[in-house]
Amino acid sequence: MLDFRYLKAFMLTAKYSSFSKAAEELNIAQSAVSRQIKLLEDSLQEELIIRSSKKVILSEKGKELYQASLSFEKTSLQIFEREDQLPLSIGILEGLLKTWFTPLLTDYLKQQTRDVSVHVADIPELKNGIEEGRYDVIFGTDNIQSELVTSLKLFEEKLVLIGFGEVNRKKLHEHRWVVFSNNDHLFKISKNKSESIIMVDSFSSIISLVKNDVGIAIVPDHLIHKDDLLKVQEVAGLPSSKIYLSTLNYKKMPERIKALVDIVKKK
Repeated sequence: MLDFRYLKAFMLTAKYSSFSKAAEELNIAQSAVSRQIKLLEDSLQEELIIRSSKKVILSEKGKELYQASLSFEKTSLQIFEREDQLPLSIGILEGLLKTWFTPLLTDYLKQQTRDVSVHVADIPELKNGIEEGRYDVIFGTDNIQSELVTSLKLFEEKLVLIGFGEVNRKKLHEHRWVVFSNNDHLFKISKNKSESIIMVDSFSSIISLVKNDVGIAIVPDHLIHKDDLLKVQEVAGLPSSKIYLSTLNYKKMPERIKALVDIVKKK
């Protein structure tokens, strides 16, 4: 296996045709440069430099390796410089995207020219997506703390019961339910099931239907605006959810992700 330090010593020596200039750039002793190249030659079992008291001469294999190393260096630099152009992939719960996250995303896009994709998904998909590298950052209710992923608590989300008018907590089943899924909290807090249920996988559409007096629903409180003119009720037994930002466990977080995290932390 090639040691990049040894390869770098060889590249600079070949570039300047000088051990001393290579040592000066690497800030090490000239003897160390010579030894590193010797170790590289030993690992390759090839003579790369024909040593002379007057000048450095590359062997045929040395010339080939030097040309190859220039291509490798150029490609390596492009890989790391490409961070500025890499897209950002975000996974998020539908309710968070519609209200809370949109202003933060706007701030991010004003600072960045890169491509950004935002995917609405449920909790299992968000977790799988971040672990499999399909998302760079996710926003959800799971506090994931593992060798691979880390989560940061952002705020607490409270669920509320909404209706066009007052809703009798003991007679929920007498209203049409507008629910997000079969796991909706209306199923959990009502002893009896409504005879009419509308399932819509969009909180904004759910709220719109309730505003038009179609039925009742349970939604996160931060989705409700004052001008919605809805009756909002806190109900015992409805849980609150903690909202987390999750990313991979980077030793040094990529700039495209860090820029978004910094904006979210300042909120």
